[in-house]
Amino acid sequence: MYIIKVKGKAKIPDYIQIRDENFVLIAYFRADRPLKNIEKFGLEGKELQIEKLIRELPFGKLQRLEL
Repeated sequence: MYIIKVKGKAKIPDYIQIRDENFVLIAYFRADRPLKNIEKFGLEGKELQIEKLIRELPFGKLQRLEL
């Protein structure tokens, strides 16, 4: 899987996209609420790792998600 942080503009908040190996969008959520509905994406139990990764992730840089 891959992860990218997208910078919001004006009233639009920052978002996180998680994509599969074929770059198909599988998760899209606000960066300030990363742990909401995380179990839907098969990432339960990895909340602390994801929260830390999102804080450190630069905007606009696609990165492999390895947890």
